[in-house]
Amino acid sequence: MNIKHTKYNSFAEFYPFYLTEHRHPTCRRLHFIGSTLVLVCLASFFITSAGIWLVTAPVCGYGFAWIGHFGFEKNKPASFKQPLYSLMGDWVMYWQLLTGKIGFQAN
Repeated sequence: MNIKHTKYNSFAEFYPFYLTEHRHPTCRRLHFIGSTLVLVCLASFFITSAGIWLVTAPVCGYGFAWIGHFGFEKNKPASFKQPLYSLMGDWVMYWQLLTGKIGFQAN
């Protein structure tokens, strides 16, 4: 199966697509939980200097996100299409969810 996807030339072009890939409220919640755990892991690393926290951080982030995509969105994570923009999108969406700019229930 050959699925064509658009190659975005800027993050501003990519982010609206990114949000369409994260419409399911459980997927958004799982992303939020995973990103929060990444921050906890990074803080734990800086407090303890234990390298295990650097290994655990991406497992938490991607683990929760991928459960959201495969289990609820039924799509491939955007990180498979444009990894850098997807990582940026994760943190922009996290901040927008945290500040209430967007909701966990997509419009």
